Parts: sequence; C-alpha cells; structure tokens
Amino acid sequence: MEDIAGWIAPIATMIAAMMTAANLGARVTGSGFVVFTIGSICWSIVGLSTGQTNLVATNGFLTLVNLIGAWRWLGTQRKYEEGGKSAEQASRRCSSDDLFTATGLAGIPVDDAKGDRIGRVVEALVECSTGTISYFVISSGGIGGIDESLRAVSWDNIALRDERLVLSCDRTGFERLPVLTDGRWPAKAPAPTGR
Repeated sequence: MEDIAGWIAPIATMIAAMMTAANLGARVTGSGFVVFTIGSICWSIVGLSTGQTNLVATNGFLTLVNLIGAWRWLGTQRKYEEGGKSAEQASRRCSSDDLFTATGLAGIPVDDAKGDRIGRVVEALVECSTGTISYFVISSGGIGGIDESLRAVSWDNIALRDERLVLSCDRTGFERLPVLTDGRWPAKAPAPTGR
C-alpha cells in the first residue's frame, strides 16, 4: 500500500496543481481540489508508514483545506457559474439585450476590427458612480503572462460579440496604445488610432 500511495501522491499533486492553476472554470478547479485531496491522503499514508509525523500533520491539514476547496468550487462557485450561463442563454432567446457574466470577462478573447486575434482581457475597470465599465486591460503577446504587454482600451472602443471583444481599431492602432507598467494603470484609457 505504501508503494502505491508513494506513486499516487506526487502524480495526483502535480495533476491537481495544473488543474487549479489553469483556472478553467468551477468544474475543473473543483475537480483539481478533489485530486489534491487524493494526493494529500496518499501523502498521509506515506507519512504514517514511514513514521514521518510532520508529513502526516501537514497533509492532514491539507486534506481539510482541499475538501473545503472542492466544496466551494464544485458547490457554490459552480452554481454561480451555471446561473450566470443560464441567464446569458435566456437573454439570447428573448428580445432583451444579450447578457454576459462579469466574471466571464477575464480571459475572454479580443479581436481587432479586421477579425485578427489580438489577445485576451485580464481586467475590467468599473466606474464607481455609474457602475459602467470604463476600460479593459488587454494582454497581448507572450505565453502564460511571460513577456506579455498590457494595454488599456476604453469601453467606447470595444464591442461585445459572440463571447469575444472586438476592437474598433486594427492591430496597428492597438499597438500604438501605451503599454501599461506594473502597478501604474491610468484613471482613463487613451483612444486608439488606426481604425
């Protein structure tokens, strides 16, 4: 049993880490916590069989944390996501404006006016007084956040279509926008050029 647990523990831990880090929605993240739970139980078995009380104590605590994570992501968060998605779908079947969940904005693809993929949304800044979106921060280039460039594009220069944002400018106009520096985002986004 110790040998099997010794193999399952690291494999489950690595798979779960990839699942939760990917942040692909409540079901995948919650399932990642379930796999983390399996890993922490196996690590506890390894600790018990080898007399490593520190490994048992640590993974006993992690099992509790992982169970809470699984409950949160597969229970509460999944219900929120499904509720938002059902409202989106219902809005497309009736005469009201199409709805889109605000939590779904992060990661949504962004195309330029010609239909070429520019990048993805990493954040949306909302005006406190009106509750409207002032601007989106769009990531372009790089892989997984490494060597990416962030630019601010105002809501006035974006259209929401088929679960993606479409800029009113082309790639050249987008790339003329100033690159945001770490920790220094503007109060307002400049208007892009090159329509």
